[in-house]
Amino acid sequence: MNIPRHEHPNPQWQRENWKNLNGEWEFEIDNAIVGLERKYAERAHLDGKIIVPFCPESKLSGVEHKDFMNCVWYRKEFEIPSNWKDKKILLHFGAVDQYATVWLNGKIIGEHEGGYEHFSFDITNMIKKENVLIVKVKDEMSNFVLPYGKQSAKRGGMWYTPVSGIWQTVWIESVPEKHVTSVDITTGK
Repeated sequence: MNIPRHEHPNPQWQRENWKNLNGEWEFEIDNAIVGLERKYAERAHLDGKIIVPFCPESKLSGVEHKDFMNCVWYRKEFEIPSNWKDKKILLHFGAVDQYATVWLNGKIIGEHEGGYEHFSFDITNMIKKENVLIVKVKDEMSNFVLPYGKQSAKRGGMWYTPVSGIWQTVWIESVPEKHVTSVDITTGK
């Protein structure tokens, strides 16, 4: 299978050692939010499939779900290249709408709130040769606490169909212990 959106999501920050995790992931809708974190964190397989980085509402995702989803689960198995041994390893998400909880190899590595921002985790101390990544995504568009753009449960006029889940590229990279994380440029007059 070809990897969708295979290019580095931020070419100005592309490092030599990176791996795109887009493509087919396991997927499950959990509208009642009854999925037990323990079950998913312990590497249980999910019932369906989805193509990341497309939201489950889109045709390109292979899901094309039309109703609002309170909660969805993702699962991806991946390997670390052998030449990354003894290097710092970062896991990046381009964007996940809207509340993400992330597990790696059965242990929670972090959470993120906000559907439009990139976020990452240092997974160096949790990584194995073969890994299982689990992502739980809750979307609480109905509470209007976080920005939701022009999404609406009732599409039409200026309003778009709701978007949930992972909707931007997911990737891992190895970096040196000391590495650049951001740059601020200020111009003079």
